[in-house]
Amino acid sequence: MTKTHIVSRTNLLREAGLAYFIVAFIARLPFAMMVVGVLTVAVSARGSLSLGGLTSAAVGLGTACFGPLLGAAADRFGQRVVLLTLAIANATTLVVFTVVVYGVAADPFVLLAAFGIGATAPQVAPMSRSRLVAIIDERMPESVRARTLSGTMAYESAADETVFVFGPFLVGVLASLIAPWAPLVIAAALTVLFVGAFALHPSGSHISRDRDADGRATSRAAELFRADLLVVVIGILGVGIFFGTMLTSLTSFMADRGAPEQAGLLYGVMGVGSAILALGVAWLPPRFSLRARWLVFSGTLLLGSLLLGFVDTTIGMTAALAIMGVGIGPTLVTQYSFGAARSPRGRSATVMTMLGSGVILGQSLGAAVTGEVAESIGTSGALMLPVIAAAITFATGILNWFLSHGRPRSR
Repeated sequence: MTKTHIVSRTNLLREAGLAYFIVAFIARLPFAMMVVGVLTVAVSARGSLSLGGLTSAAVGLGTACFGPLLGAAADRFGQRVVLLTLAIANATTLVVFTVVVYGVAADPFVLLAAFGIGATAPQVAPMSRSRLVAIIDERMPESVRARTLSGTMAYESAADETVFVFGPFLVGVLASLIAPWAPLVIAAALTVLFVGAFALHPSGSHISRDRDADGRATSRAAELFRADLLVVVIGILGVGIFFGTMLTSLTSFMADRGAPEQAGLLYGVMGVGSAILALGVAWLPPRFSLRARWLVFSGTLLLGSLLLGFVDTTIGMTAALAIMGVGIGPTLVTQYSFGAARSPRGRSATVMTMLGSGVILGQSLGAAVTGEVAESIGTSGALMLPVIAAAITFATGILNWFLSHGRPRSR
């Protein structure tokens, strides 16, 4: 580890504070519990696996529809007021969904309540990235910004990976020890406490210097639709689709072997490896450019996914997942780094929520489609869908290579 890296990381830790990282980590846990939590409750209360899958998709759709709008509101009015409002609204919708799903309301009302959960979901991870990017851009010496940004995106992605592995596990434990409704009620309590604390942290009152006195951005909204930024959104959507298709097809694969409950354990092989490799991105040499990283690591992901067509044992599947874990984490870090570098001035939270919503939307749609394919065609057909998702991610990496000019354009 270089002296420069140690100094930059120490400065960022001092600027944000250790309490910030602890609160921001726990505050994103309820979101990781929601998708699996609504699925668990819907299946338990209504006895319908199909409805359970649709409720999970409804959560993702709600997030995709409203996430970028919430990011834009945070850019315009500041994160504090937006997050405090969402903490109360989301906790309320979690409780409302629990009451509705156990009641006599028709299924469409259950789906509407699930959509409300996604629509009011506090975008903690994107908001955290936006805050830290602002701190790096505005308070850090220019000589260490690039290195610090890379390490920050690596940490944030590793935190997301860890939470999304631990969140479903926690849902299973709470549902087994208490009741199927317990994970959602506890998620509501965590949302009020920790999202509220995240909102009230001093960094939550920061307004970007790229905003004028009235809170308006100095850039035009049309800049959000530049080709070099949209290719990142599509690429990260591919990553989300991969997450959803891989977990669902893996569940089908293990169900064929009489052990569907072990799917989460095998998935953890990819998740843990992905988180470790995501952290390792911070130590990659600067000459290994971002556009090259996207191609190399998404290519590794695609290679690992191609092995899915040949595995027929649990050991073979574990090996394929381990290879894919090498590619997925660093790819995600690289895409977020491009998003941070290409954000129009004063619209960092908007861009980060666009990327975060892309992951969730892709995950939800991927899971829903793969479930239908697994039931109608079988596991072999379902296992081809992660290959398609990995191919999308790799193809956008190729397109990004031509849209980039050595390095991403600095904001």
